[in-house]
Amino acid sequence: MNSGTTGAPLAWIEVRVLAPESWLELVADALVFGPRDAIAFGRPSLASPEPPAGFEYVRASYPTEEDSPERRAEVKARLERLAEITQEEELAGLSLTFRALPPEDWATSWKKNWKPMRVGRFALVLPGHRGALQPGDIRIELEPGIAFGTGRHPSTRQCLAALTDLPVRGERVLDAGTGSGLLAVAAAKLGASEVHGFDIDPHCVRAARELAERNGVADRCHFETGGFELVAAGAPLAQAPYGALFANIYADLLQQHAPDIARLLGPGGWYALAGCSQPGAAGTRAALANAQLELTRELVRGRWHGFHGRRPG
Repeated sequence: MNSGTTGAPLAWIEVRVLAPESWLELVADALVFGPRDAIAFGRPSLASPEPPAGFEYVRASYPTEEDSPERRAEVKARLERLAEITQEEELAGLSLTFRALPPEDWATSWKKNWKPMRVGRFALVLPGHRGALQPGDIRIELEPGIAFGTGRHPSTRQCLAALTDLPVRGERVLDAGTGSGLLAVAAAKLGASEVHGFDIDPHCVRAARELAERNGVADRCHFETGGFELVAAGAPLAQAPYGALFANIYADLLQQHAPDIARLLGPGGWYALAGCSQPGAAGTRAALANAQLELTRELVRGRWHGFHGRRPG
């Protein structure tokens, strides 16, 4: 990436946060402001100190020309709000540093450290990856510069695992809070006939469309900017029932919209929900029961709870 017509590399600012491993993508999301921002996880070099047990570095970079005291103050404020939003003490007082980086294309330098990974039948690789995959692997190419949807967060992994265990082929699928579009694309790769995703962040929706195009499923993946108002009773996306629905969102939203989930699913349709940390598990369980949704399996990965079930019918 060059600046103007000089051909000189852009200068970059790095924001580095030492964060609990269970919250890496939430912290990363707080650091992202626009489409030129990039996110990386892990030590910037082998010479960097190892993080303490249970912690990892989250590193965001953005062009120096976008740096300002106001932006830095907003980053600090966003991080401080995380503990209040989640009610998790370990997110209070996160260590934060800013530093200028030497000229380099830092928007893509995360590729040096990003490793392919496998979740269930899915192999998540960088574009152009030439390494051998295992028989039966479903290849998904992604560029994880966007904070959410890299596949490394426990709640994302829970939903990907659910997709390999539950029937998707031929189904109409809804992805509530689509983020990068990874789960929607995964459903399409498994043979879903039609996938609709929505997110309140327009940057996420743009990234989701690009991901679907890159993986050859854009004809079956449709993304919109907005929240649950897009699937309210009578809204266009709610005109026909869904055979499958997944949502990787916060526990308060899962609880608030459990009746909407029940309404959107056709009889016998299944759901996979994630993004609920331990303090919200009991409330989410109760909300699903009140919405008359059958809970068939509850997955626990660290502090994260995932809920799989069906609408009776």
